[in-house]
Amino acid sequence: MTPTTHLALINVFIGDIQGGLGPFLGTWLAQQRQWSPSEIGLVTTLVGGGALLLSGPFGALVDRVERPRLLVVLSCAAILAGTLLLMPAHGFVPVLAAQFLAAAGGTLLLLAVTALTLGIVGKEAFPRQQGRNQAFNHLGILFAAGLITLGTARFGPAVAFWVLGAMAAAAIAATLAMPADAWNCRRSFGWKEEDEQAPDRSSYSQIFSDTRLLVLAVALALFQLGNGGMLTLLGQKLVHTTSDPVAWTARYVMVAQLVMVPVALLAGSLADRRGRRQLLIAACLVLPVRAAICAFVDDPTWLILAEVLDGVGSGIIGVAVPVVVADLTWGTGRTQTVLGCVNAVQGAGGALSAWYGGLAQGWLGWTGSFLALGAAGVAAFGLVWWLAATTEESGAQRRHARRTARREARTAEGAA
Repeated sequence: MTPTTHLALINVFIGDIQGGLGPFLGTWLAQQRQWSPSEIGLVTTLVGGGALLLSGPFGALVDRVERPRLLVVLSCAAILAGTLLLMPAHGFVPVLAAQFLAAAGGTLLLLAVTALTLGIVGKEAFPRQQGRNQAFNHLGILFAAGLITLGTARFGPAVAFWVLGAMAAAAIAATLAMPADAWNCRRSFGWKEEDEQAPDRSSYSQIFSDTRLLVLAVALALFQLGNGGMLTLLGQKLVHTTSDPVAWTARYVMVAQLVMVPVALLAGSLADRRGRRQLLIAACLVLPVRAAICAFVDDPTWLILAEVLDGVGSGIIGVAVPVVVADLTWGTGRTQTVLGCVNAVQGAGGALSAWYGGLAQGWLGWTGSFLALGAAGVAAFGLVWWLAATTEESGAQRRHARRTARREARTAEGAA
């Protein structure tokens, strides 16, 4: 098998394990351990906050260790151990420790796979390969969700542990099967492999004083502030507008994941032709439209359109963000460090989204709350528009450059 085939298998198997049990954790704790919503919320908040704090340091670790395949294996092993340790856990501290171990593994895994991808295909082919990675990732999520849904009816809720554990073990096997010389270490963390010796890494002050990176991080935080809690708020609205809100919410999740597969492939293909940051602009434009649909439409069937747009926006973001970070940090030796920090900032926005949406609902009602979430998307759009205008050539400039190059080539041929 080619290295990219191994990469595809890894992304399929890690699709549903990055956050440990994730959405299944609350259901399992409530059903099997009789935990209260406040206890579940506390452990989820503590684990999520801890994982965000680890994202930047883990990025620095990936850049320093220079062995992304080993880190992928260790990450999957941590997720496997944390997931299986939950089964015998009863008290608050054991559950917190087990889930934190799994969440830490998921945080490291995302960065290690990005580094491995860069090391295999290089920067030029990275956008297209990142699109494939995300497409296979979403297919893995759908596959695992289907197995858990079918298995729960027959074997009970514990089947989620075995499905996620099996996928983690399969991801480890796929990683170990990859040839050791399949990637270039220098490419993995943002250096050119043709350099005779590794250059000095850029200092942290140089990296984090880059205005473009700061604007990107704030824009992504605003995007996730508007996007992260929208489905949760929509599910609460459905309680008041339809007789089967749980079933409709499940359908919306499946629709969004299905849409993300082709969107990720298309985004990877368009990144070079249309520009990376143009994709970010498209994702930010989609969010206010989705918010408006949620605000003014009550029919659950028509609300499926909102989750189609969720798949479009989230699918683009998953592809574009690592690619833009690689663009802005190439040659620094700090690519994964910056990606980890950017992930932490946008994760903080997502973590605050449900609170922000709930607060807006209390003040403004259902319509106003969705429009408030959409307003965050509008603000993100403004920042990304500025980022694109100042850091990326326009289409007209690229066409002018190509015409100039063709004229110079014809002149050179005539002179010869």
